[in-house]
Amino acid sequence: MSKFPALPFEATPLVRDTCLCLHAQRAARALARRFDEALRPLDLNNGQFSLLVSLNRPVPPNLGSVAALLAMDRTTLTAALKVLERRKLVKVAVDKEDKRNRLLIITAAGRALLNRAFPIWKKTHAEVDRQLAELSPDTLRTALRTLA
Repeated sequence: MSKFPALPFEATPLVRDTCLCLHAQRAARALARRFDEALRPLDLNNGQFSLLVSLNRPVPPNLGSVAALLAMDRTTLTAALKVLERRKLVKVAVDKEDKRNRLLIITAAGRALLNRAFPIWKKTHAEVDRQLAELSPDTLRTALRTLA
C-alpha cells in the first residue's frame, strides 16, 4: 500500500484536455508518421530528411551547429549520422582549422536523394498546410518557434 494518496481522477481528463506538452507530442508523432510514410519509397524517414536538409549549405556545418539547429544532443546526432554515413549520403570530416570539430558534408548521393525527396516533402507539407488552413499554419509555426 502506498503512503501517498491517489491523485484524484479529475486530474486525468484535465491533463488529457489541456496539457500543451501532451498535445504537441501527439501532433509531432502524427506528423512524423505522415512524413515517414511519404518518404518511405526513398528509404528515408522524416528525421533523416531534416538532417540532410540541415547539411544543404554552401559551407559544411560543424556537428554542434547542426545539433543546435535540430534541437538534438550530439550523441543522438552522431548515431543518426552513422546511418547516413553507411548509406554514403553524408561524410564526417575533421575540421582543418580546429581539429576538435567535425564537419558534416552531404555527398553527391546525399544531394541526389535530397533532390528526389524535396518534392515529396513539399507535396506532403502543402497537404498539412491545407488541413490547417482555418487555423493559420503561419501562426502555429510562430507559436511553436516561441516555445522552442
